Amino acid sequence: MTDKTALVIDDEPDIRELLEITLGRMQIDTQSVATIAEAKSLLAKREFSFCLTDMKLPDGNGLEIVEYIQQHRPRMPVAVITAHGNVDIAIESMKAGAFDFISKPVELGTLRKLVNTAIQSGELPSEPSNKGALLTGESPTIARLSASIQKLARSQAPVYISGESGSGKELVARSIHNLGPRSGAPFIAVNCGAIPRELLESELFGHVKGSFTGAHQDKPGLFKAAEGGTLFFDEVADLPLDMQVKLLRAIQEKTVRPVGAAVEVATDVRILCATHKSLEQEVVQGNFRQDLFYRLNVIQLAVPALRERKEDIPLLAKRLLKKIAHAVTDNAPSLSDDALSALMAYSFPGNVRELENILERAFTLCEGETINALDLQLPAASAPLSPRPNGAPASTEVKADHLQRCLEHDSLDEYLEEIEKEVLCGALEACRWNKTQTAKKLGVSFRSLRYRLQKLGLDRE
Repeated sequence: MTDKTALVIDDEPDIRELLEITLGRMQIDTQSVATIAEAKSLLAKREFSFCLTDMKLPDGNGLEIVEYIQQHRPRMPVAVITAHGNVDIAIESMKAGAFDFISKPVELGTLRKLVNTAIQSGELPSEPSNKGALLTGESPTIARLSASIQKLARSQAPVYISGESGSGKELVARSIHNLGPRSGAPFIAVNCGAIPRELLESELFGHVKGSFTGAHQDKPGLFKAAEGGTLFFDEVADLPLDMQVKLLRAIQEKTVRPVGAAVEVATDVRILCATHKSLEQEVVQGNFRQDLFYRLNVIQLAVPALRERKEDIPLLAKRLLKKIAHAVTDNAPSLSDDALSALMAYSFPGNVRELENILERAFTLCEGETINALDLQLPAASAPLSPRPNGAPASTEVKADHLQRCLEHDSLDEYLEEIEKEVLCGALEACRWNKTQTAKKLGVSFRSLRYRLQKLGLDRE
């Protein structure tokens, strides 16, 4: 880390000396000043790798320095030093463009991690790069979103990603991680609605051996698993209120307390979150804590629905078909003109996720190398319910049986997958595992059968 320079702004000589010694041991040349005026004078004369500034200064507020650096040295990371527990000011500084914050008394281990991340951020390419970006599309909407992702990747501020289900919120979060200074560390996504409430605290913060029945060994938890990287809370609105309190403390203090532990453990993670719900509305209704919302919503990034960027559908469809076909064949089928027109005319309430499901179904149904409109089986705009023969009602017992079996699974998709496995296994056994005869018996193509078997883990080859 040679040839690195730091600007330290603090009116307390002891703090300046501590920072100078610590940064000097990291082979970083440090210039220290006590006022905003001195800092601006130095910044006008030379460049620095990064800046550390106190918030309370004799001739003004640290926010003034943050805003000055954003205007005159936008690529230079600036971190703020705040009084213990004064998180509101730290949030305001990050909204103004600060890279990160550290609380007094300064913990040297945390300071070193912050400095290393700041230097890596300053060394990121100045030109926009698609390396690590995961979004597909060339529409103006996606271009603006990609530019925001590039900018946010340099910061350590929490980002609240909003958007409809299936619109690609996790891909946005992964892109922010991949393009930032933490790209070499883990990215861990947590679906807040999928973890049982009684296990949530242990999953997030870990536990020590013997802390509860079944805790036979220490477990680090997801905060520690994501150490140095990014922790993405998907569907964060589903967190129960008691866990919201504990998450708020973990984010503010940058520490976690494993279940059954006597002391807190320092963590170094960047927090990203997303939900298809309106967090503002959840706060109004009392389902989400306002203080946690304020802490998570430092920067908000909206992901557009697929219907708002229909010009991206051809490129998306091509990429998705290649991904779907990869497990079975090297040659992905193409879309006919009528199939592409049908996709362009469809509203996609399920967004990109629904597009992928439609193409996956079409891939298994089409007989040749081209997917036609009929293969897509798109829902009709206002298709009437088909009447039952002779007006006969469905069997109440059969409906109840299916409902009961469905409720025993975590999701409808899991239940339907089980039924598909039963049908395929029964047909294969009837045909003595002759796949050609099985495909004929089921009325599907051989490729379709092979794809389904591989997808469900039933292929014996």
